[in-house]
Amino acid sequence: MPQATPAEQDDSAALFSFPAVHRKKVTAAFDGGRLTCDGGVLLLAQAEREMGLCAQLAACIADPRDQSRVAHKLDDILRARIFAISCDYEDADDLDALRDDPGFRLALGKLPGSGTGLASQPTISRWENAPTTRELARMMKAMIGVYCTSYPMPPEAVTLDIDDTCDVVHGYQQLSFWNGHHGERCFLPIHVYDTATGRPVAMLLRSGKTPTGAEAAGHIRRLVRHIRRHWPTTRITIRGHGHYGRPEVMTFCEAHGVDYVLGLPTNAVLRADPEIVAAADHCATKRAITQAPALRHYAETRYGAKSGKCQRRVAARIEASTLGLDIRYVVTSFDDKAGSAEHIYEILYCARGRAENLIKMHKSQLASDRTSCRLANANQMRLILHTAAFWLMWRIQQVIPKGTALASAEFATLRLRLLKVAARVIESTARIRVAFASACPDVAVFRTTASALRPAPT
Repeated sequence: MPQATPAEQDDSAALFSFPAVHRKKVTAAFDGGRLTCDGGVLLLAQAEREMGLCAQLAACIADPRDQSRVAHKLDDILRARIFAISCDYEDADDLDALRDDPGFRLALGKLPGSGTGLASQPTISRWENAPTTRELARMMKAMIGVYCTSYPMPPEAVTLDIDDTCDVVHGYQQLSFWNGHHGERCFLPIHVYDTATGRPVAMLLRSGKTPTGAEAAGHIRRLVRHIRRHWPTTRITIRGHGHYGRPEVMTFCEAHGVDYVLGLPTNAVLRADPEIVAAADHCATKRAITQAPALRHYAETRYGAKSGKCQRRVAARIEASTLGLDIRYVVTSFDDKAGSAEHIYEILYCARGRAENLIKMHKSQLASDRTSCRLANANQMRLILHTAAFWLMWRIQQVIPKGTALASAEFATLRLRLLKVAARVIESTARIRVAFASACPDVAVFRTTASALRPAPT
């Protein structure tokens, strides 16, 4: 149990020195009292309490322990792990160093100077490996529910970006597979985002091979089914690159009233299409005559695979440059009323580029590619925990006042400016005071954020 250390000079503490400053001797000792370098974890705690995230995830997992002898409730175990991920402690090992951190103790509703600390690394690791496949499916369903309930009212329409990303494995783990395109043994987890608002929707760990049309259609079918339970009348549009421009995906979407804007891999039929050939020749000729470095044209046609039963609208982006012709295709369920081929490609399809930025934040700023467990279920559990951390960071991002410097900041900046804030925790008989640094440059934003996340009085 941690001992209270007063925030005052302690002659018994071992002193060490630094070079003098203006002829004044500089000495130091580890006697500053209960200090934390993660004072902003209290903001995470308020965001999590508002969303009820960990309680929903914990309810999906069977807990066979004797509850009368439990020291750490399951939702507290998940809460500690998710808070640690948000504060850039990506490994369960880090929890051993954070067990008695006063900021984390307060965030989990524990007194800073008494009682048991946070769950240890072995406890965290056991629960990362505990959920069964069915329980993980329930947790993923719960995460989709978190997404839907994050809207105060069902939206009239949403566009969901689906994409996979290379997650290099740390050994010969379950589901690891050699991918020739990436030149790595990897996973290719699927990420789904509501890109217009930056909300995460679903994350699924899967093998490192490209998904087949049947597999992609199955994932989209389950996703749409869960969303429809919350939003039966919302118009859903699926947007993705060529991995998802498969006949099975388009057939499902058409049968269930789901719109789509999908990349379409090129083939001999498309390359020989008269409309595309004529537009490409015109574009190349005009570029050569004008000596422009590059020139873009757009064309559209109707295309259906031999195995398909209908012709679908295809928009082609044709770019002629000094390097030759480059043609990209997009297939869509939208008719001519939705706009021209240029609008379909440039406005509707290219907007999915933001989803790639969200994936980068998920991986590089929340370390969601730290899927180093041997078992696939444990790695899926980690992906869920890192997505929960994404939700908390997103919630904090939303309440930052517009017009401030941090309003459009990414998660790494928010962590540095709002979470990694030093504080002294002072506990007395009647109250606990958290004393943040007087020189904190983001006092106003921190105070406003904390007030916005404070629960309404009941």
